[in-house]
Formats: sequence, structure tokens, C-alpha cells
Amino acid sequence: MKKLVSSRTLAGIATAALIALAPAGARAQDFINVLTGGTSGVYYPLGVALSKIYGDKIKNVRPTVQATKASVENLQLLQQAKGEIAFTLGDSLAAAWKGDEEAGFKTPLKKLRGVTAIYPNFIQIVASKDSGIKTLADLKGKRLSVGAPKSGTELNARAVLAAAGMSYKDLSKVEYLPFAESVELMKNRQLDATLQSAGLGVASLRDLATSVEIVVVEVPAAAVEKAGAPFVQATIPANTYTGQTVAVPAAAVMNYLVTHEGMKEETVYEMTKSIYENLGDLGAAHAAARSIKLEGALEGMPIPLHPGAARYFKEKGLKVGS
Repeated sequence: MKKLVSSRTLAGIATAALIALAPAGARAQDFINVLTGGTSGVYYPLGVALSKIYGDKIKNVRPTVQATKASVENLQLLQQAKGEIAFTLGDSLAAAWKGDEEAGFKTPLKKLRGVTAIYPNFIQIVASKDSGIKTLADLKGKRLSVGAPKSGTELNARAVLAAAGMSYKDLSKVEYLPFAESVELMKNRQLDATLQSAGLGVASLRDLATSVEIVVVEVPAAAVEKAGAPFVQATIPANTYTGQTVAVPAAAVMNYLVTHEGMKEETVYEMTKSIYENLGDLGAAHAAARSIKLEGALEGMPIPLHPGAARYFKEKGLKVGS
């Protein structure tokens, strides 16, 4: 009996030793936490779809989805390895890499690594028809929601207003609210307009347009040019929202999926591969994802690619920088 107990004890010690010696990263990366945005935006439904893809297509992973304040918070969480992949706007990503304190980054976030460009965000300024707002200049003296404080949307708001020769001081009231809350205030006539940086057809603005007569405000080409990179000229097609019968010139900025340097190459390779092998599922989750194309995967990437993503794109024949 004594010998048998001793054998079991030794076996237990051996098992514990094997677990202890296993690389910590290998165990941690069984979890893929997808950092998104508010539940009424585009990032969240796409994050849910991405999580399902990862769960179905990648062995031995446990994906989760986390609703956040979007770009700035996501990048800060990645820097702390409190997430494995995140959605972000391109200007926020560039600011994080540089350490732009005005944008919410006290120090450069040098642990960030790129996965892929995805789709453009349209800077969509929508006013109630009753407000009388028809142009950017008409926002002066009005009540505007600009997104959560120092979110990607709010950074876009500052840039677009500055390009039009305005600042928050020119508005009668500035609200720093996520998309859904902004819409509720507009329905209650407590706001005149909302600026939302999102994919076309974002749920919050669709909801607003079915409840209130709206005007989609033009961002003229001259303002986009003055704002400069990473902003580009774009068009919001007619009938994107109820009551919007004409196409409207706008500004856009690219969105990205980002990870951190602590992620294993093989894991990020599989994550990147499963995105491009399941674009139909992402497109079904939100129309914005239908513009994701392999040939545009590296467009404007402002930070170094993760080796796992670089490996996948090289296999697909894309030119990946050193």
C-alpha cells in the first residue's frame, strides 16, 4: 500500500510540474477577447461575428466579446494585454503609436501590432430637420453630441470641425455621448445634431431616421482636404437612411483590427486567415464589412504588422514591408 501511495504522489507531482513548465502565453492564448465598441455601433456586431468565427474555425480557443468605449480604450487595453484583438480607427491608432496626449495617449503604445485594415468609417453628421441645420457652418450655436470623451469618434469630431474653421467653443452645447444615448436625446429634442464615426447604415442612425425627420450634413471636399490624412473624401449614398433621398459628400477614415506583440505568431496567423476565409459571415453581421477586401488589407497601416498577420499576407501574395 505504501508503494502505491508513493507512486500516485509522484504522478501528481509530475503532472503539476508539467503544468508549471508549460509556457504561460500558450495557456493564456486559449482566450481571445475581442474588444469592440458600444452595442449600438458597428464594431460590436462585427465583434460578435468575429468571435463566432474564431470559436468555429480555430482549435482550442475560447473567444469572448467585450463592449467598450471603442478605439482609444481598446488600444489602451491591448497595450496592457487585456484583450487579444481590437477594432480601432486609423487616426486613433496613429496617435497611440506616437503617444499623442491630446488624443488620450500619455505615452507611445509600442506593444501594438497590426492585423489588417477592414472598412472605412464615414464621419456622419446628422441633424434633426427642425434644427434648421443644413451645412457645417450651421452647427454654430447648436447642440451637438460628439461621441464618448476621447473616443475615435470624438477625435474625428475635433478634426472635422477644425477643418471647417470651428471648435467646440462655437457650439451652444457639447455632449460627449455614445451613439444610442445621442439618438435618444435627439428624439427628445434635447440635441440638434449628432456626429457619429461609423460604417454606413449604423443601427443608431437608422433608428433615429425612423423616428425623426433628419438632414445628413455635407462635409465638403475642401474641409476633407484641410483635415488631411488619414481622412479621405467619401460619399454617403442616397437612401442609406430613411428620408435621405440624395447622396451626401462626407469624410471617411479607415478602420483596423489590431493585436499586441505578446500574441503567438501561429494564433494571429489563424485569426487573420479565418477573417478572410469567412468574409461572408462578417458581411452578414453588418453591411459595412462587405467592403473588406484582401487587396486592401495593408492600406495605410500606421503600425508594424504582427508576424502572424504578415505571414498570412505573404502567402496570399501581398507585398509586406520588412
